[in-house]
Amino acid sequence: MKEEVIKLIKQEAEAISAIPVTDEYEKAVQIIKNKVHKLNGKLVASGMGKAGQIALNIATTFSSTGTPAVFIHPSDAQHGDLGVIQPNDVLLLISNSGKTREILELVNLVDNLYKDIPILVITGNPDSDLAKIADAVLFTGNPAEVCTLGLTPSTSTTTMTVIGDVLVVLMMKEIGFTNEEYAKRHHGGYLGDKSRTQALLLQINK
Repeated sequence: MKEEVIKLIKQEAEAISAIPVTDEYEKAVQIIKNKVHKLNGKLVASGMGKAGQIALNIATTFSSTGTPAVFIHPSDAQHGDLGVIQPNDVLLLISNSGKTREILELVNLVDNLYKDIPILVITGNPDSDLAKIADAVLFTGNPAEVCTLGLTPSTSTTTMTVIGDVLVVLMMKEIGFTNEEYAKRHHGGYLGDKSRTQALLLQINK
């Protein structure tokens, strides 16, 4: 069992190391900065199934680190939730295949509501219809799933999560996000206490 665990962890780690690093990251960060931080928009993340859970996690992490973001379920969008979208927002869409019907429908719905909203895509298929209409494409490298059937989203969602983390950290650096600002967004819990302590120590050491 231990050898199998080591093998699986190695496969996941290799998939992360193989994520292509391109200029699309800088493009995505600048789009978010311009729309969200300069024009008071927000990041709207979406995905179906497991990809949707990753999108939700990315949205909450962005919000907690100074970049307003929400998650919208593509099916709920068709029943009124689309109203959360505003003209200066940015779409962050996650689809491993780049062919997810509900996501492609969401793009059409948003375009009908507001024209020219930028689209960022995290996908394992850079040649997909979704990728072709995106303003920035962040390619996972399309790793093989560690699932014994090769079907269950596992390694693919790992790479999606890592790409989301990279975007968050790049944005934090881009906007100069501080301990003081972090503390304002985390009133309770361990992280709230830790951020306030770090902010206080920084003030003392100035």
